[in-house]
Amino acid sequence: MKVVIANKSHIKYAEIICETIAESAAVRGTGIARRTPEYIATKMENGNAVIALDGDKFAGFCYIEKWGHGKFVANSGLIVHPDYRGVGLAKKIKHKVFEHSRNKFPDAKVFSITTGLAVMKMNSDLGYKPVPFSELTDDPTFWDGCQTCKNYDVLTRTNRKMCLCTGMLYDPKAKGVHKIIKEKVFKRLKHIKETMFLNKEKNKE
Repeated sequence: MKVVIANKSHIKYAEIICETIAESAAVRGTGIARRTPEYIATKMENGNAVIALDGDKFAGFCYIEKWGHGKFVANSGLIVHPDYRGVGLAKKIKHKVFEHSRNKFPDAKVFSITTGLAVMKMNSDLGYKPVPFSELTDDPTFWDGCQTCKNYDVLTRTNRKMCLCTGMLYDPKAKGVHKIIKEKVFKRLKHIKETMFLNKEKNKE
């Protein structure tokens, strides 16, 4: 198994990457912004992606997006093929793409929005902290990318201030000792958001 920075030679995996992301979203019932094979291919060509391979077989993927004229970068589309889940591969990919982001964009703030508890925990271990959406990029193109997510109506109802996703931010200029947040805190935060927004939907029915 190897986790490497993707390049043009990996474009052949773009189709299966998109399929795996879509299938994962359907199984978990969570909102994941869909991407096209062409979009994924562009990330590979620009050296803004990380791919995990088991020989010639696709195992996992994540890519980098740049926002706000380089003030922010996001590590997005983290996915592991079903055949390789449960062995710690997601963590390896997350660490690799974070390291690559820091090397390529050393002054940029690195952010993430996710509903996944496992991703929240990995982000926390890397030094991210939960923040309101107002501390993330205000680039409308980023938020427009959420339109394919099933929870997009929540984002629009709150004027992009809140959603079921949790915003997390790594600020390279932040000072002080980093405190790793416990998983139970993320679970409580996720439960509060689901109660707030999903109960409103039920009351409308």
